[in-house]
Amino acid sequence: MEYEIEYRPSFALVTVSLEQGESVRSEAGAMVSYSDGIEIETAARGGLFGSLKRSVLGGESFFQNTFTANAPGEVSFAPPLPGDIVAHELDGEVLYVQSGSYLASDVDLELDTSFGGAKTFFGSEGLFLLKLDGVGEAFLSSYGAIHEVELGEGETYTVDTGHIVAFDGSTTFNVERVGGLKSTLFSGEGLVCTFRGPGTVWLQSRSMDAFLSWLIPQLPSTNGTQ
Repeated sequence: MEYEIEYRPSFALVTVSLEQGESVRSEAGAMVSYSDGIEIETAARGGLFGSLKRSVLGGESFFQNTFTANAPGEVSFAPPLPGDIVAHELDGEVLYVQSGSYLASDVDLELDTSFGGAKTFFGSEGLFLLKLDGVGEAFLSSYGAIHEVELGEGETYTVDTGHIVAFDGSTTFNVERVGGLKSTLFSGEGLVCTFRGPGTVWLQSRSMDAFLSWLIPQLPSTNGTQ
């Protein structure tokens, strides 16, 4: 499966080229276009319980689309927000993905939800993260540009919880406050996630939480008067 990512980092589009018999799976609504000879199948992957768990707990769509090439062709995907796309090839390892950042992947990769522990309850990740494992290519999306950070053994790196895209299963992490209570309340940073290597962490240069915090006060209020 070949691919090309264009228009990075603000309006990224990934085009996946499929040989006859090859398939790629995506989130519902991620498809932009496909060529002649591509067949689409929509299904609740992992059965009713698995799809419901992924949708309710993982924040992803209940249904997923599988595109199969009956003849050589291509399919293009894009995220719903202005942002970037990155490809990451898994070779049997585990990748944890922030809710909303999974775009598409090889059909051989398993996508499930994973309990992140009570520590994630206080971060924007929520209690559950998406878990990808197996062998194949995964495409991750972001709000803003994607920045990749490689961590060595024992090396730590701290990220605002709203800027996390994904991280290797080999890393460990802890959600904590920024400094003391005063810093947490008034610094504008809130909660952060500290990762410890080895492994890779993918960040997004913009935060939806921060954008909404700016946008909502700008919206006109509705008080029921004409």
